[in-house]
Amino acid sequence: MKETIYKLIHFGYRQALCCIFPAAIFITLALSKQLSIPWLPRYDFILIVCLLIQVFMISFKLESLDELKVISLFHIIGLCLELYKVKMGSWAYPEFAYAKFSGVPLYSGFMYAGVASYICQAWKRFDLRFVSWPKNKLSYPLITLIYLNFFTHHYLPDFRWIITLLLFIVFFRSSVTFKVNTIGIGKVNVYRMPILLSFALIGFFIWIAENISTFFGAWQYPNQKHGWHMVHLSKISSWFLLVIISIVIVANLKKIKYPDQFS
Repeated sequence: MKETIYKLIHFGYRQALCCIFPAAIFITLALSKQLSIPWLPRYDFILIVCLLIQVFMISFKLESLDELKVISLFHIIGLCLELYKVKMGSWAYPEFAYAKFSGVPLYSGFMYAGVASYICQAWKRFDLRFVSWPKNKLSYPLITLIYLNFFTHHYLPDFRWIITLLLFIVFFRSSVTFKVNTIGIGKVNVYRMPILLSFALIGFFIWIAENISTFFGAWQYPNQKHGWHMVHLSKISSWFLLVIISIVIVANLKKIKYPDQFS
């Protein structure tokens, strides 16, 4: 029992370190809702803080330059999705900002960058290894379909469930191993989890984070226009799919430099 508690403490500590970037964003969202700077709109204040967080992560070597490239890629991917979704009325950013384009404040890309940052941090802090990882000729077409479906479902049928079925076929045999130290004992424990379960768990926790973000006014869904309401459960499937895009891109970039982490 004592050993289990030590494991949980270390696991929680490592997870907290992995969440430095997204946690800092949440704290900024909360503080910015209470603070009021006359000459600086809230969304612009959040953008400035996000940039400072990124500088902090690099300056203190919490992230490498290679990881910054990956995170920046997700910032761009997320921003493109935001521009389209806001235009289609899926959600909105009602407050004024100078750094705002087509209704989308530039800080919004950092929400997606925060997910990429978590993945990169977890990779090294838990010494992730992937078993039966699918080949690029299978994974890349799938994540392309996922990303395109976020755009096309406004005009065509939503194919997310067909795509999800394909994901189960492609990733059914895949799993991830991670290491957890036992504090005070010095023992290293290796655990294994089906990769699809890890996708689902990350998607679920992002959905919880999304509820917190909308509560603090980071953005606004149509049903939240006259007051905050819990984000619909169906959004978990959206985050599940978006997480897969993130992990596949990060994993395949890592595979180039660290092929021994894949089997």
